[in-house]
Amino acid sequence: MLTLDHKKEIVEELVEKFKRAQSYYLVDFAGMTVKDSLLFRRELRKEKIEFKVAKNTLILRAFKEIDALIVPENLLTGPTGIIFGYDDAVAPARILKVQVEKFNKPTFKGAVLEGVYYDSSQLKTLAALPSKKDLMASIVGSLQSPISGIVGAINAVMRDLANVIEEAVKSKAA
Repeated sequence: MLTLDHKKEIVEELVEKFKRAQSYYLVDFAGMTVKDSLLFRRELRKEKIEFKVAKNTLILRAFKEIDALIVPENLLTGPTGIIFGYDDAVAPARILKVQVEKFNKPTFKGAVLEGVYYDSSQLKTLAALPSKKDLMASIVGSLQSPISGIVGAINAVMRDLANVIEEAVKSKAA
């Protein structure tokens, strides 16, 4: 039995995690074996993703405390685990998708990414989103493309001008 002080500590911890996280995913882990659960947690830890299990009433209390009840309350039934994504908002979705496809566990309830709620039918969509690193690399690549095109055009003009001057010198010398 949890004491009132211990419950307050759990709520404070959840509030801190919700505030820090770019995304969080709610899952029902019922039916997972201990071995599957350990392997799943290990995969999450490799990507610096946290998994926390808490009572639904404490999760609800944490949501209300930060005034961010985006998730429908009816999702907070049964055993609930929360996957917190800090650096990459979609990395948890990719790991969760693989886990669900392999073992059909845990059951994806819903997620919140950057303050937007996604229901349980959208796991594949979330997993297909590019990571923050991929997006930034794409943007940098797009910015560099015009620059390299301009440099190439300037080099071509200079090369053509050099060829014209060289031909002019040859024709005067002849």
